[in-house]
Parts: sequence; structure tokens; C-alpha cells
Amino acid sequence: MRLGDELPLSPPIKALYICIYILNLAHASIAYKERWSAAMTTYMVCCFRRRFRPASNEPSEAIGDVFQAYAGGDGALGEEALRRFLREVQGETSDGDLDEAAREIMAFAAEQKLLKKGGGGLTMEGFHRWLCSDANAALHPRRGVHDDMGLPLSHYFIYTGHNSYLTGNQLSSGCSEAPIAKALHDGVRVIELDLWPNAAKDDVEVLHGRTWTSPVELAKCLEAIKEHSFVSSPYPVILTLEDHLTPHLQAKVAKMIKETFGDTLHLSESETMTEFPSPEDLREKIIVSTKPPKEYLQTKSSKEESQNESQNGNCEEESVWGEEIPDNKALMDVGRQFSEQDTNRYVKEEEDMEKIAQLGVNMEYKRLIAISLTRRKHDMDEDLKVDPDKVSRMSLGETAYEKATITHGAEIIKFTQKNLLRIFPRTTRITSSNYNPLMGWRYGAQMVAANMQGHGRKLWLTQGMFRANGGCGYVKKPDFLMNCDKMFDPRSNLPVKTKLKVIVYMGDGWRFDFHKTHFDKFSPPDFYARVGIAGVVADTRMEETKVIMDNWIPTWDHEFVFPLAVPELALLRVEVHESDNHQKDDFGGQTCLPVWELRTGIRSVRLCGRDGEMMQSVKLLMRFEFT
Repeated sequence: MRLGDELPLSPPIKALYICIYILNLAHASIAYKERWSAAMTTYMVCCFRRRFRPASNEPSEAIGDVFQAYAGGDGALGEEALRRFLREVQGETSDGDLDEAAREIMAFAAEQKLLKKGGGGLTMEGFHRWLCSDANAALHPRRGVHDDMGLPLSHYFIYTGHNSYLTGNQLSSGCSEAPIAKALHDGVRVIELDLWPNAAKDDVEVLHGRTWTSPVELAKCLEAIKEHSFVSSPYPVILTLEDHLTPHLQAKVAKMIKETFGDTLHLSESETMTEFPSPEDLREKIIVSTKPPKEYLQTKSSKEESQNESQNGNCEEESVWGEEIPDNKALMDVGRQFSEQDTNRYVKEEEDMEKIAQLGVNMEYKRLIAISLTRRKHDMDEDLKVDPDKVSRMSLGETAYEKATITHGAEIIKFTQKNLLRIFPRTTRITSSNYNPLMGWRYGAQMVAANMQGHGRKLWLTQGMFRANGGCGYVKKPDFLMNCDKMFDPRSNLPVKTKLKVIVYMGDGWRFDFHKTHFDKFSPPDFYARVGIAGVVADTRMEETKVIMDNWIPTWDHEFVFPLAVPELALLRVEVHESDNHQKDDFGGQTCLPVWELRTGIRSVRLCGRDGEMMQSVKLLMRFEFT
């Protein structure tokens, strides 16, 4: 026998060796689980070890009761019982949907080896595992785009970015094409670029003017838009330009845009339109929207107008959401360091450009503008007049807009039934924070611009709104905002239309995504959940569960009931925090979901981090019912 030859073994001996091998594997697996469990439940305090009860991912008592109500005598859920559960609890109504869902669940359980031996029914573990799976998500994972996309653009809320090129704060951060690409991948459909001459005044840069932000080349931004525009959505990208350019630089920009975008650039056949085209008409098109060049000689830019606006916003409604989740250290003192010398230099540059601009208007640049931004007259009665022969776009700073909602609420709704209205954050938000977007959506404003790098509750609302309609970046406005006969008044005493019952059963996943001392150095975390509604003022509220002490897999089984006057504008807000008696509570995850798209029944809800990105493992098990 040569070295390397297999030893001749009889079949019984081979079988014995295989059994020993399998037993060793099982023993190693059990030992690993025991070591992992001990590691996650043992904490050092000085030189002592504190041991806690191992976390259990068994179904909560309430989930067990639901299973037992439908399980057969053998303790398993057969196909007929499963169909009954899907119809009575999950709200599946059509026979076709019931059959398809039942087959998918049984296939899932068979693949995971979670069917009862012999009978083939679904075990308690299989039932629980399926409930927690992404296939059972609160928003249907395969529904996709379902709104009518053949209506004029003014009929939709549009996912809108502000200063899309900034990587951080509004005063001293860098400018880059990377945030533009990320925004487009996230579904944003409106990209904003600020165009300025370079120091030699022979080329164009993108930067936040009159600040210390470092510029990025326009060519890089345009290439990023071309490459990433239709990765996540086929519907049009609107490119809003805030330009401070002389005619010869406008000509250069016009050439760059046409050469970069080619056939994807939408050019309007005439300077005026009586109605906007639809998102379906503009599939995979890029649209330029800005003021016609001559109007730059007659008015300040919208951002310059906003610099003098009052900073006092209405925070009464937002106070129910709780204190804002902190970002990196705020830069509030940095703004005061901006020297008078720098300001004077920028003002002189602007004056020089205006003198040069009076030499003429570049017509090639003007022809690019498919959606014109109208010049404000600073008289709301005049600004909000609807021209029956022409549609346009108007921009308002958040403070001017908020004042207008008090005095001209009905006029704003009427204006936005035909025209586009863009609202942007005030320039004093130097940390790239955001305002409450519902302030705009309640009155039909389509383009509520958000700083995508300004993480926090206001941006979470924007991200939640645009999870609707398949995440395509366009969400059809509720019919009552398009009703010309009876104007909607979000401030009125509105009757309750429906009630949303929410049960938070349990949560899991933190033990996989976080180090065991991330929340508390000396014990497992003490989690609680906050659940509430953001919508019209009458619907806005926030509630919370009790704190579950020292447990990586908290079980709350807590029920909330939310009366809703306007469910069509309601967003479900969910946050998890770790209670800390001595410091600020730690953040444990969040999500925001459009109420009108929630699937009824017991559903899995994935949580996101502060930046809105989905966490790898963290999710809650919740139940939704409308009564």
C-alpha cells in the first residue's frame, strides 16, 4: 500500500466514523452557542463577574396565543389553518392571494426545515421565523410602483434634495459628486447645484457661495448625475440650478449639459406650458429648472432672500416627538467666525458679475430650461395667482412659507394643484439640519427640499414618505389636495376617519449588530420603544412602552391606539432607545412608514440607523389593525 491510499474500511466501520463526526460537529455547535450565550450575558464589574439570564428568542406570549388559536391537535399549523390565519389576522382577502401566500410560507418553512415531521404542518418555531422574515414586511416587498404615473408633475410629492453636493455642514464642509450619487441611489429625484465662477472667472465650480466650502468641478457633478440618475427609479430627475454666472459661462454650462446628458436631456418645445408633462411621459429624462437668465438681473437669488428671514419656527407640534437625536458636535459658533472681509469680497464679486451680465443673455442656456422658476413679487396675493395659460415653479424659504400658510393656506393649495412649489431650509441651518416636511405636504407643496446629510427626525420623515409607491421618488398627492371645489384646511377641527391599532410585540438583532458593551458596560441593554404618528396637527402624537431591563431580546406586548383624521398624510414613527439613568438614552434604531401603505396583521419591521440606512439584523415584530 502506498502513502496516501485510502484504508480499506468495512461499511459498518465507515458508518461509525460518520456518526462520530456528526456528533463532534453537534457538540462543537452546542459548545459555541453556550460560549456565545455566556459571552453576551457575563459582564465584568471591577474584578467580579455579573451573570444575567441568557436572552431567549422564543415567541412572546401574545404570539404564542395567536399560534395556538389556529394550530391543530398535533401542535402544528396546517395549510387550511394557515389560510384562515392569513385571512382573519393578516387581512388577505382574495383566494388567489391566500393560496399564493400559503404556498410561499410552506416553501419557506420546508427550506428552513421548520415543518413538523410526518404531518408536514408549520411548527411554532417555523411560524415565528416566518413572521420575523422580510417576506412578511410591513410594506409589501414586491408591490412596486402602483400610483397612476400618467398625471401632470404637479399631482405628486417629489423626493427633493437641497445643496446636493455638500458632504457635511453648510459653512465649511467639502463639496463632492459622491453625495449626489448616493442621493440618486436612495431615490431622490431633485438635485440642486449652486454654480459659481472660479477665481479666474474662466470656469464653473459647484459650491455653497459666501462660505468656506471647498468647490467641486461641475463636470464631475454632471457625470455623477448621468451615471446614477436611473439606478433606483426610471422616473425623471429634475436638476435645479442656482447660478451666479456671466453669459459666457452660462454658454459653457449649456454646452457641458448637452454633451453630458445627450438624448436623456428633456428640452421643452416652447417657453410656456399650460400643463406639466407626467412622470410617465418623462421616463429616464433629466429636466433643467432654474430662473431664465434675464431674471437674475432683476432679483436676488432665492437663497439670498432667505438669509434675512426670521429663524423662529413653530416647534410646538414637534415637541411631542422628543428631543432631537444628536449628530456630531454642532457648528453653531462657526457662523459667527465668518469675517466681514470675506462677506465684502463675495458681495463685490456679485456686483462685478451683474455688471458683466448686462452685456447680454445666453440663449443656448435659456433653451435648456424646461421648467422655469418664476420671479417672486414679494406679495403673496400676486405670487400665488394661478395663470390659466402657463405653469411654472416657485421657491420659498421655510420661514416665508410658514408665514404664508397662516395667511394664504387655501391659495397655496390652489397654486400647487397646477404649479410646482419648492420649499428649502433657511440658510441659518449651518449644521445641515432640516425642518418638518409635513409643513409643506399638508398644503400640497411638491418639492420639500431636505439636506440629505442632515440626519435626524425631520429627514427620517422624508425618507418615510418616499418609501411609498415602490420607493420611486414620486408619491401621488391625496385627492383632497387636488379638489378645486372644496379646499382642504389642515388646521381645521377634522373628524376622526379611522383608528390605527399598533401592537409592539418584541425586538431582536442588536446582539448581532452591536458589541455587548455598546449600550451598557456592566449589563445587557434596557430597551424601550417609542411609537407615534406624524401628520396633520390633530394626528401628531408619540407614546412609549415600558422599559425591559437587562435583555438583548425585549418583549413588550404593548398596544397603542392612534385616532387618525387624515391617514392619507400620516407617517408611523418607530424608535427604540436604551434607557440610561445617568446619561442621555442611547439610540437603538428607528424607522418611519407611510400609514396608507401598511399591511394589516402581524408584520416584521426592519429598523434603520441615524443615517437612514437599514440595520443588518435589528427588527421589531408588530401588529397593525385599522378600525
